[in-house]
Amino acid sequence: MEIKIEHPSQPEELNALGVPGWPTWQSPVCEFDWHYDSTELAYILEGRVIVVTPQGEIEIKKGDYVTFPAGLSCKWKVLEAIKKHYKFI
Repeated sequence: MEIKIEHPSQPEELNALGVPGWPTWQSPVCEFDWHYDSTELAYILEGRVIVVTPQGEIEIKKGDYVTFPAGLSCKWKVLEAIKKHYKFI
C-alpha cells in the first residue's frame, strides 16, 4: 500500500476536484498511530508531517495532494502544525 503525492499546479485543478468544499482537519505538533478504513484524499493547506509506513517514511507538506490507501496502518509525526482539506472515498 503506497501513499501517492501529487502537486496540483493551478487553483483550477483543485476547484475541479472540489477540494475547497471538503471539510478541514488540523492537528498541533504530536505523534499518533492511524489506520485508514477507506481511501482518503487530502490537500495540505499548512504544516509538515512525516508518515511512517511499513515501506518507510514519507514527508508530506503544504501544497501536497495526497492519496492514503484503504487498509494502510501508519504513524503520523506532525512536525509543524498541520491543516488539511480531506475526503474519504
